[in-house]
Amino acid sequence: MGRILAIDYGNKRVGLAVTDPLCLIASPLETVHSKDLLAYVKAYHQREPLRAVVVGMPRTLLNEPTDVTSAVVGLLRTLRRELPELPIHELDERFTSRMAHATMLAGGLGQKARRDKATVDRISATLILQSFLESPLMREV
Repeated sequence: MGRILAIDYGNKRVGLAVTDPLCLIASPLETVHSKDLLAYVKAYHQREPLRAVVVGMPRTLLNEPTDVTSAVVGLLRTLRRELPELPIHELDERFTSRMAHATMLAGGLGQKARRDKATVDRISATLILQSFLESPLMREV
């Protein structure tokens, strides 16, 4: 058994979240530069064996691709090639940024902290991971 890692991909920054070893609780992990993502995931997998990876798939409200969707499709292809032993899942990430802002507001974070995009990315990844844990896809892992 390993942890599950979630990725909220952006062209500049990538928010990461991870479960506890029992895969019950999603927690923010880190924000890394998009060019460093693959090396980070591989190194993390060496330190803490992963059970699966979940990648947020960006779509518009009309379920159309966004400007980042093609980069995420490329990332999925790369992850599947570089980490063939891991199941790589994709999950709809619509509304995660808005939900992250609402979560930060409800949590009492100040305006300056809410403007920190790295924090928003980590919380978005955590929301993606929590959605995955509650989804039927979790039974496949």
